Amino acid sequence: MTIEGNFSITQWDEDTLSERAEGIKVSQASIKQVYSGDMSGESSVEFLMSYQSQMSAQFTGFETFVGVINGLRGTVTFQHKGKFENGVASSDFESIKDSATGELTGKALQGSFKSGESGKADYTLEVNDVETVNG
Repeated sequence: MTIEGNFSITQWDEDTLSERAEGIKVSQASIKQVYSGDMSGESSVEFLMSYQSQMSAQFTGFETFVGVINGLRGTVTFQHKGKFENGVASSDFESIKDSATGELTGKALQGSFKSGESGKADYTLEVNDVETVNG
């Protein structure tokens, strides 16, 4: 089942870990987000980012979501693999096995997001039973 909605970034703290010429750097960002739509709640994210220039980066990290997904209340941790190009951030993400709690226990979740303007992004998320995924 596919669900969708959006989230807003409410806090972004980024620290440079190493930096070279031409905007090449590695940084770590701690982010807070609020979700609406079929997924409602809050999350905290830790991203490790590698900038190839000021307008291009690759990132990976973990997001812990607390709230309701398609009527099911609980928590889940997602692993992200994303990129930032020409002002647009996008990522594919999936739940870490056995990280879901509450009514989300036994669910496998994977999705993606693409950022829009003013700190908002649209997401889509596939929700399946773990047994269905593992077959």
